[in-house]
Amino acid sequence: MTKLPIMLAFTALSPLSVSAVEQPNVVLVITDDQGYGDLACHGNPIIKTPNLDSLYADSVRLTDFHVSPLCTPTRAALMTGQHECRVGAWGTTWGRSLPRRDAPMMAEAFSASGYRTGCFGKWHLGDNYPYRPQDRGFKEVLVHGGGGVGQTPDYWGNDYFDDTYFRGGKPEKHDGYCTDVWFDAAMAFITENRDQRFFCYLSTNAPHGPYLVGDKYSKPYREQGVPASQAAFWGMITNIDENVARLREHLRKLDLEEDTILIFMTDNGTSAGARGPTGFNAGMRGQKGSLFEGGHRVPCFVRWPAGSLTGGRDIEQLTAHVDLLPTLIHLCGLNRLDNFHAEGMSIAPLLRGEVNDWPDRTMFLQYRQSTDPPVKGNAAVMTERWRLISGKALFDIDADPGQRNDVAVEHPEVVDRLLGEYDRWWAGVSERFGDASPIVLGSDDENPTQLTGFDWHTKTPWNQGHVRAGAQMNGFWAVEIAEEGEYEIALRRWPKEVDAPITSAAPGGKAVPATTARLRIGDLELTKPVGKEDRAIVLRTRLKPGKTTLQTWFVDEESGQSRGAYYVYVTRKP
Repeated sequence: MTKLPIMLAFTALSPLSVSAVEQPNVVLVITDDQGYGDLACHGNPIIKTPNLDSLYADSVRLTDFHVSPLCTPTRAALMTGQHECRVGAWGTTWGRSLPRRDAPMMAEAFSASGYRTGCFGKWHLGDNYPYRPQDRGFKEVLVHGGGGVGQTPDYWGNDYFDDTYFRGGKPEKHDGYCTDVWFDAAMAFITENRDQRFFCYLSTNAPHGPYLVGDKYSKPYREQGVPASQAAFWGMITNIDENVARLREHLRKLDLEEDTILIFMTDNGTSAGARGPTGFNAGMRGQKGSLFEGGHRVPCFVRWPAGSLTGGRDIEQLTAHVDLLPTLIHLCGLNRLDNFHAEGMSIAPLLRGEVNDWPDRTMFLQYRQSTDPPVKGNAAVMTERWRLISGKALFDIDADPGQRNDVAVEHPEVVDRLLGEYDRWWAGVSERFGDASPIVLGSDDENPTQLTGFDWHTKTPWNQGHVRAGAQMNGFWAVEIAEEGEYEIALRRWPKEVDAPITSAAPGGKAVPATTARLRIGDLELTKPVGKEDRAIVLRTRLKPGKTTLQTWFVDEESGQSRGAYYVYVTRKP
């Protein structure tokens, strides 16, 4: 088949001629850490997912659909239509979960075309301006902080039940289980906007760990001999399945189902569904985080009755997360954004069954769990037939879907060809690896700003357990001062909602020694003593606009122990 350059493929397709009346609504549901095998319709003999099975039965299914092997990278690629490494969001923390400001995002495309936009659940692409969902095109936002409930940027003490989430950046208490809250909020948004076009991004944190769910969901699996953690994991998916039924019924009652594109997908391979004797991975090798199929081949169901996307039809061609934004621009007739350069391509002709001959494509998977740039060669190169892993192991995916037999020796010409294509791709994607995505301080859009150790550019205290334990970690934030002025910088070990002394064990943590607080921002250094009852060390200074770094220390002069301030509040004063 003729090879079509991926970066040019979308531009070759003109947008559909879609009038404002005909433009469909879009509901995009993405779950967290649910793999291809974590569905009964994909052959899992234990899990019960009747409502997702029903959606599967009446959708167009992308059977060779790939995402990235981890949370943030998938979301960055999904939202921008570009590879995560190209937009600087290759990690889940370390200051590398923030897609660059100059990469237009999905909600911006919908908003610019007159759609109402809402984001509910997990964002994981930045908790500070200008990276929050409300900064990237979403008008209504209800999310948790960080990459999961209970992580460092999240509201303190959240545990999946009766938690406090952030509505437009403001904390708001909610009753009920997290997944139920997200679906309730999404359905309220749909009701409110039933008479206009809307884009609803419904991104659950479940079934990401910790594996917490009501006993009625996990008990049926435990009774079948499924280990407790796997039973809870599948129970979380069963709860999602119930909520999908509620969502579909809600669309039907509002007479919106026919004219709504409903997409269901997941963000990477399974995290717990393939474990042990009861595990199931649909015959694939690898799980979450792996370059093998089990790490990144996931479900993707697309249903739009008014657009004839129904009937349980399979699309076997190679597709990926970077295709969805150009596809939705195509299907919905959205205005193209300035500086939009899709790495994916519109697969609308495939979805509609309008083509018989589709170009073979070469696609790339690459990420890095570090603030350091990705390493050349640590990648998967994919075509419809071949998978080249880490530059040396070659698998014929048609003959060997389980990737058990390395055939690189038998096909050296294929290895050389794929390496050549990878080298050309790498030359472009790596050009800006040295660029950080700075958090902006002193902007009217977010003042004050709460910084957390989650975004340090080194080893990070990424969850609240690290804070409770007083982990001896430190790093710097990449920041940009918005405008010159007087700034107040408050260093804390505990967040404001806890407001405990820096050295104390409260709440439920470990006491830590500290006698001196130190702040470095650019070339400026400030110090101040730490008293036993001090909840925050407040330092004041005048700052000039521009990009710089900010780092803090709580130091105990006697023991030599040192750790960063896990929470820092920066306020530009009037």
